[in-house]
Amino acid sequence: MTIDVQKHEDTMSTSAPSTKAPHGDLSGGPQPAGRVGGGLFDPKQLIASFPDALRKLDPRVMIKSPVMFVVLVGSVVTTVLAVKNPGDWFGWAITAWLWLTTIFANLAEAVAEGRGKAQADTLRKAKTDTVARRLTKDGKGEEEVPGTELRVGDLVVCEAGDVIPGDGDVVEGVASVDESAITGESAPVIRESGGDRCAVTGGTKVLSDRIVVRITTKPGETFIDRMINLVEGAARQKTPNEIALNILLSSLTIVFLLAVVTLKPFAIYAGADQQTSLIVLAALLVCLIPTTIGALLSAIGIAGMDRLVQRNVLAMSGRAVEAAGDVSTLLLDKTGTITLGNRQAAEFVPVRGTTEAEVADAAQLSSLADETPEGRSVVVLAKEKYGLRERHQGELAHATWIEFTAQTRMSGVDVDGRKIRKGATGSVVAWVKEQGGTVAEDAQALTDRISEAGGTPLLVAVDDDKGARVLGVIHLKDVVKEGMRERFDELRRMGIKTIMITGDNPLTAKAIAEEAGVDDFLAEATPEDKMALIKREQAGGKLVAMTGDGTNDAPALAQADVGVAMNTGTSAAKEAGNMVDLDSNPTKLIEIVEIGKQLLITRGALTTFSIANDVAKYFAIIPAMFAVAYPSLDRLNIMGLASPESAILSAVVFNALIIVALVPLALKGVRYRPSSADSMLRRNLAVYGLGGLVAPFIGIKLIDMLLTLISGIG
Repeated sequence: MTIDVQKHEDTMSTSAPSTKAPHGDLSGGPQPAGRVGGGLFDPKQLIASFPDALRKLDPRVMIKSPVMFVVLVGSVVTTVLAVKNPGDWFGWAITAWLWLTTIFANLAEAVAEGRGKAQADTLRKAKTDTVARRLTKDGKGEEEVPGTELRVGDLVVCEAGDVIPGDGDVVEGVASVDESAITGESAPVIRESGGDRCAVTGGTKVLSDRIVVRITTKPGETFIDRMINLVEGAARQKTPNEIALNILLSSLTIVFLLAVVTLKPFAIYAGADQQTSLIVLAALLVCLIPTTIGALLSAIGIAGMDRLVQRNVLAMSGRAVEAAGDVSTLLLDKTGTITLGNRQAAEFVPVRGTTEAEVADAAQLSSLADETPEGRSVVVLAKEKYGLRERHQGELAHATWIEFTAQTRMSGVDVDGRKIRKGATGSVVAWVKEQGGTVAEDAQALTDRISEAGGTPLLVAVDDDKGARVLGVIHLKDVVKEGMRERFDELRRMGIKTIMITGDNPLTAKAIAEEAGVDDFLAEATPEDKMALIKREQAGGKLVAMTGDGTNDAPALAQADVGVAMNTGTSAAKEAGNMVDLDSNPTKLIEIVEIGKQLLITRGALTTFSIANDVAKYFAIIPAMFAVAYPSLDRLNIMGLASPESAILSAVVFNALIIVALVPLALKGVRYRPSSADSMLRRNLAVYGLGGLVAPFIGIKLIDMLLTLISGIG
């Protein structure tokens, strides 16, 4: 038998789960199968989205956005007036740019939706009409039926090469499954019965072995069907924050509508009736109401969900994405989230009278046939720290390998007249005494010290010509992932409290919590404990997020404001959560919070910019309208615009073009930097408030100069 230490080391290096997108990088991460390439303004995507933008001119669609509905009505009114007076070039120019404003607004939403549709088209390719091998009711035979005829509770057999016909749970067997059609990852995953990794998805392919799957969804309601509906935006509902902002925008629109209507009688009284024609009033209304944010609001929400899809996270609703941005408490499972999930050998501790090298040699020999992550880590540590190289076949040809069992709780090897054992403290001590040996006095103290530090002690013993005796202790440690403390520090700066949830005893939990830098921990947690903790946090007015993958996590996932279920988890967990992580990487919850905050910040930034824009456009149009009747108002014409017609037309043109200019920002999102609410507000006002004031002055003046140069207006 040949045991290759290098093989153990290579396997060890890939056994730990990895974070695929570095912290803070909101543009990285794995791409799902449906991710769309190209830039934000890909010409093909614009052309493909343009028909959808035209279809959205339907008043029944436009009424959902009151601001843009007013712009549509204004466009229709100016069109009628322009037709009545076909020689009025000014009326036609205003009309054309009002229609472009409406279309540009619809184009922003259509582009955002188009990205989802492109992803959905790719997902549809993963759907195949499969023939299922359904077990008969007596369980003794099989029958072939179309996958569309499967019902909840049916048992189907899948072997190597078969496409799984529907969503379900593995109830028998274990197999390697290719899920690249969903996750975009080429590496196969293991699905097995009786655990938290039993869920399988219709459309994925079995690569090895045989499994029996119990169908858990009806045809047309599979996970891929839900993904298609979600990325197309069909199931997207407006969030409370978005609804509140719509109410605000509608209120501002009504206020400005009343203000503009009252200008007509005022202009008649002042003798400036010609400067306040219906076309001019329509242009004024469109420029003063918050058309910029009204046009981009829907695109911002869709883009937020799209950014999650790009990171292989499916949000079941826009509400979940927005809630992620307001999360104040984060519940994180210890194993696989904060720690690597597999205990690693950290050190060899000899008892008195023994050296570390002796313990390392015996520990490595006893672990060469141990294929568990812990066993592989012992081999690697012995090689890296003590230079113990691979053992050759000649040396171990007559070795007898003792496999670990739940009964003996030991493993080891009998070779060259030596018996070496490693395992749980009680089991190894009992074995040494059975061999007639003695246990070193300090062995118990060493194991107690490791346990109190949150580690797991494994005793190493040998029986040779010197008799049976304990050599020392292997310190197994649940290793905290690199960079976790820094990430938790960053969350703390964001005002988010982190709580580690674990089934470990309080001593172990405390040690890991202190090393990782979390704010609090819940040890020996049961499903009821998790629920109670979430309810306590929510009772204090906090929004709570958590991850989970098992059926026992389902109640807590359903209770949490943001429940992220792992794709490798059970169907119950995926049904309970409002997000599903296709990569099953629990640390991605931190990125989800960042994306949620990015969505809220983007919406706030563009709202600030839009309102500031309106203030600047006021100084462009009002002085131009009434300067004839009240020459003193010309002092407010600080931009020095050429004429009333040029001022009004320049403002309308700028109003349309600024929507197009801001579409990339709405889709990409404002970059998020962890900071306090006060500093974010100051930055928002300084960048987007001041920018919203300055940009129109520059833009409108440049357009005015261009119009004057081209047509000689003024």
